[in-house]
Amino acid sequence: MARPTNTELLQRIAALEEENAALRRSAEPTADGDTVPIPRPEPVKRQRSWAWTLLATVLIVIGAILAPVAVIASWAKVQLTDTDSFVATYAPLAHDPGVQAFVTDEAVKAVQDNVDIDQLTSQVIDGITGLGTGPVATKALESLKGPLAQGIVSLLQSTVQRFVASEAFAQVWQQALRTSHDQLIATMQNDPNAAITVGSDGSVGIQLGPIIDRVKQLLVEQGVSFAAQIPSVDRTITVAQNSSIPTLQLFYGLAVAAGAWLPWVAIALLALGVVVARRRALALVWAAVALALAMGITLAAIGIGRIVFVSSVSPSLVPSGLAQTLYSTVTDAMIATAVAVLVLAIAVAVVGWFSGPFAVPRRLRGFFGAGVSWVRASAESHGITTGRAGEWMYAQRTLLRAAVAVIAAAVVLFVRPLTPALVIWTLVLAALVVAVLELVQRPAITAPETTDDETPVVTVS
Repeated sequence: MARPTNTELLQRIAALEEENAALRRSAEPTADGDTVPIPRPEPVKRQRSWAWTLLATVLIVIGAILAPVAVIASWAKVQLTDTDSFVATYAPLAHDPGVQAFVTDEAVKAVQDNVDIDQLTSQVIDGITGLGTGPVATKALESLKGPLAQGIVSLLQSTVQRFVASEAFAQVWQQALRTSHDQLIATMQNDPNAAITVGSDGSVGIQLGPIIDRVKQLLVEQGVSFAAQIPSVDRTITVAQNSSIPTLQLFYGLAVAAGAWLPWVAIALLALGVVVARRRALALVWAAVALALAMGITLAAIGIGRIVFVSSVSPSLVPSGLAQTLYSTVTDAMIATAVAVLVLAIAVAVVGWFSGPFAVPRRLRGFFGAGVSWVRASAESHGITTGRAGEWMYAQRTLLRAAVAVIAAAVVLFVRPLTPALVIWTLVLAALVVAVLELVQRPAITAPETTDDETPVVTVS
């Protein structure tokens, strides 16, 4: 065996001396009188079995499946319990031209079905001629029967149209919505006294009685005496026809009952799936992706439902434009919530990936950290420093980041209505706060102490 050269022997001696110096330093007391223990290799953690991965997958899948149902349940609960939200949803229908035209036509038809205007006109003319008018006058009056009847119908049409298009109608509509919010509950329970009724065949109708009573009053005030003969009309106009509506009505009631807890169940299942997973960072990314896919499917289902609803409504009952307006009024809030949750899920997936133990995010975090350190060092070189406050923030950086995350999560979970703008601004502000914390925090740097033999000893703080 070849003998080691002098150079190799010197290198080995230097390595041994360095190791001995490290052992001596570890045994020396620190500033507070304690000794630094000799580091020992950490025990290898026992890897959990694949069953945990299976359990995490099942929990995440169930949570993602329940998410669309939770969106509908949450919408139903808000519509039935929040009067302001209910009014804000349905009050704008009073200003929609399609709704106004439809209500006007149906109200005029209801009056004509209950009052024979042609017969009333003939009776008036016959009464005049019966007083002894001459042949010429009688013939002239007889020729006026048709135009007079048409004029009365035209007057009726214009009167109804002006009233429905007036601000008074909109105010009455809004006040009725606010004071009779329980009508929606009665509709879902199929109360026969509800203003909006759902028949056993799936027909959805609006009662014309209150509208016709108001038109009757306006006509009488304008001097149209025959309007006093208009009876109270108990008629409901059909605005939709769909055999699945009774089933949806039952589902709606169940959704309202579940609206208070189902969203939390979905969130809990997704969170629990991440907690029990073997690789939590990866599970967080996949849970967010699953939630985003569920919201995408929800939006697609609402879009398909619009096509099915509009095509299933008979144009003779409801014009297609009005059917689209009604469908949009009902689903706009659900669409906004689904889009907001979709944006939130994508953001969580990106954040989970960026903060996870993956190669590319590690390099990105290193690049960001280097940039922050350079900015901090440049500021300190010009006398700008956060001092002890920055050192405290660095020591409490984990707590501060957790506080930002908790506040952002609370905003998303409890502020209603949940909109894409709310989610985006919450995430942007949270990211800005975290960036500022990273910039102003200042790692504590303690100067090394020296012993008599000039060997540096690092002080443990």
